[in-house]
Amino acid sequence: MITHVLILCTHNSARSVLAEGMLNHLAARLGLDVRAHSAGSAPSGRINPFALEALRNAGVDTTGFRSKSWDEFSGAGAPPLAAVITVCDSAAAETCPVFFGGPGQQPVKVHWGYPDPSAAEGGDEGRRRAFELTRQALGYRMLQLLQLPLADLDRESLQQALQQIGRS
Repeated sequence: MITHVLILCTHNSARSVLAEGMLNHLAARLGLDVRAHSAGSAPSGRINPFALEALRNAGVDTTGFRSKSWDEFSGAGAPPLAAVITVCDSAAAETCPVFFGGPGQQPVKVHWGYPDPSAAEGGDEGRRRAFELTRQALGYRMLQLLQLPLADLDRESLQQALQQIGRS
């Protein structure tokens, strides 16, 4: 059974895309049945080129990446979500739509905040550095998430484990 994780950021153009790319890449390399998705409340319609560059430089295949609305994950046909992780403060403060988990359950929701790398100072080189550092930080947390016995954790244990990762 595949464990689905949704990563949210307001515009779904940078941090959430980095997280989706890293989680899917690492899960595939480790042979784990975990699938990341990303979305935003107000998707920009484009992915920041620095996000794509950082992912490609790390060996992540970015084919098919797109900026999408969180509405795609709240309706019929949406994957059953185990967790919803916000990675920007503005998305964390918004009222999310209802997402569906397993039978009769809502997914666990946690916030792992990161500064917006597209707002970094220092021109293009400063933004490149900020995107790479954000990719590395997200990758570290995604590796921790993948070390969890996801199929064996109840909802409360998953919530606690993801909150603990967010404090690391």
